[in-house]
Amino acid sequence: MKIPKAIQNLIESFEKLPGIGPKTAQRLTFYLLHVPQYELDGFASSLQNLKKNTVLCSTCFTIGENNPCEICSDPNRDKSIVCVVEQPLDVLALEKNGKYKGLYHVLHGKIDPLNNIGPDEIYIKQLLDRISGNHSSEIREIILATNPTMEGEATAMYIAKQLKVSSSAKASEGQAKLKITRIGRGLPTGADLEYADELTLQRAMEGRREY
Repeated sequence: MKIPKAIQNLIESFEKLPGIGPKTAQRLTFYLLHVPQYELDGFASSLQNLKKNTVLCSTCFTIGENNPCEICSDPNRDKSIVCVVEQPLDVLALEKNGKYKGLYHVLHGKIDPLNNIGPDEIYIKQLLDRISGNHSSEIREIILATNPTMEGEATAMYIAKQLKVSSSAKASEGQAKLKITRIGRGLPTGADLEYADELTLQRAMEGRREY
């Protein structure tokens, strides 16, 4: 039996998504065949507007509706602390806790030589420029909250090394030395921030240390 082209096309589209294999792609496609047309239209509209109605914040590089994003433009946030995370989902995870009141910087990845991802492929340079830029005097602490994986640790070590060079240069100019901390070990090795519960995230933030 030959599968209709429309069905085959959707199956192949689902297979391109992370974590979706051929069997899951088929199940999703045939499930959608039984969904009312108005729901399919709404689903299609959401997909079409996904990029049209979102923007990358030019300050912290998270995804929002406006530039700068809601967090960066909030006058009540503590601008002296910047938490560095791998993905926008990590920002959402930390914001659910409601305890952290500083700013963020989203790298959109991690250093991963096996997949040809180096420092220049993620937003590390933008972080360094941000710290050495016009408002650098406001920033007192950088929290390195990359995931506790091999790649996340390597990314944190690289950033810390670059920041320490910048901090030493500032200190020689009479400016306050930048505090560099690593997120605490409330998170198990190999875990991702987006899957951690709120209490674990809170303990990890409270248990951060000098890096």
